[in-house]
Amino acid sequence: MRLKRASLVVLLACLAVSLFCLVYPVYVIRPFRHQGETELVVALAVIRARLAAGLACSALALMSAWCYWRTAAQRWRRALAAAAAIGVCGFTALSRVNIYELMFHPADQLAFVSADQAKLDAGEMVIAVNLAGSARAYPVRSMSYHHIYNDVVAGEPIVATY
Repeated sequence: MRLKRASLVVLLACLAVSLFCLVYPVYVIRPFRHQGETELVVALAVIRARLAAGLACSALALMSAWCYWRTAAQRWRRALAAAAAIGVCGFTALSRVNIYELMFHPADQLAFVSADQAKLDAGEMVIAVNLAGSARAYPVRSMSYHHIYNDVVAGEPIVATY
């Protein structure tokens, strides 16, 4: 009975830790939201530690699910323990995905028009680059989606970002 309860507690703790490691950095670092200094420091620390924490939680969850499986008599409890262990492993795998790279991919196929043909509002902000007599302007409004423009100006590769 003690082994069964301890296995369940460890399994649930692993599930909570692995879910926290997945969700907390995404919650804190999401776009268009103010990040406090302390919560940003914690989120970045979680990102640095989540691989090790996730692997440890996955190993513990699999061992706990196995111990719980051996002591639980009801099939549905066994199935829930197995699902929880699989969930921990899944959260660990998902925490390796950089969601912001998927959401805000760089714009590589840029199209430019001359300044007199540009259809920008009078007060619209741009990021301007002038290299060796070649100039480009990147509207901040469209950059707010991509965050990065890869370009070549005067034969030099550049990255425009803010």
